[in-house]
Amino acid sequence: MSSLERVLPKLVVAPGFVLGFAFIYGLMIWNGVLSVTNSRMLPNYDEFVGLEQYVRLWDMERWHVALQNLVLFSLLYVGGSMLLGLLLAVFLDQKIRGEGVLRTIYLYPMALSFIVTGTAWKWILNPSLGLEKLMHDLGWTSFGFDWLVQSDTAIYCVVIAGIWQSTGFAMALFLAGLRGIDDNIIKAAQIDGASLPRIYWRIILPMLRPVVFSTILVLSHLAIKAFDLVMALTAGGPGYASDLPATFMYTMSFTRGQIGLGAASATMMLATVAAIVVPYLYSELRTKPHER
Repeated sequence: MSSLERVLPKLVVAPGFVLGFAFIYGLMIWNGVLSVTNSRMLPNYDEFVGLEQYVRLWDMERWHVALQNLVLFSLLYVGGSMLLGLLLAVFLDQKIRGEGVLRTIYLYPMALSFIVTGTAWKWILNPSLGLEKLMHDLGWTSFGFDWLVQSDTAIYCVVIAGIWQSTGFAMALFLAGLRGIDDNIIKAAQIDGASLPRIYWRIILPMLRPVVFSTILVLSHLAIKAFDLVMALTAGGPGYASDLPATFMYTMSFTRGQIGLGAASATMMLATVAAIVVPYLYSELRTKPHER
């Protein structure tokens, strides 16, 4: 192989690698620098304030509300999407008729953007336009569903819309995992007298552990950076009752003119993502002693 043949692939890949490195890690570093400055409407590199922005951040009630909403949203969104996705995958794994059509229907919400999903569910959950009005028009005048306009229940509307969109994605991952399991394992367990629910609970699900971890990783990442769904559905309201860290960061940076404070919140979001991703990557990439 000539020198040119060895170098050419590196030359082709190099521009993309350099640009990706600059726009990903470079912007991360820039955000970290902004978080220790007193930047407001525009970046201000002349006035470094150390960790003052982080102290301000953790003293704000709105930030604590956003974190509480993030924990609640993440648990319900990830757990609900995985549970429904697993049930749908097990249902489709029974080789039912019309599986292709059903799989397409279940996957369709994932083809929509979160903006479209949020807008559609905003209409559905609007007391004067959607579900509540439909029930009233059908004669059920005592029916009430005003979660969207209540400060203590608005975040649950975001959860409902998020689960509706991501369940199909979780189903696709679980179904792929189920289809990768040898049918002879199930047949052998059935010969031994095990019922189908017991086979799935004691044999199949433990074998799906890598799929479970991958699904948790992806959905957790989507939950932490959730922005467009909240903005389209509730805009963080009523007030800031359904704020998440991403909407908090946007509001502080581009609405309130507090770029330094917004950068500090973005850095905390990055740290949260790293706390989830890094241990997973370490467990997946480390070399086990018996594999050396």
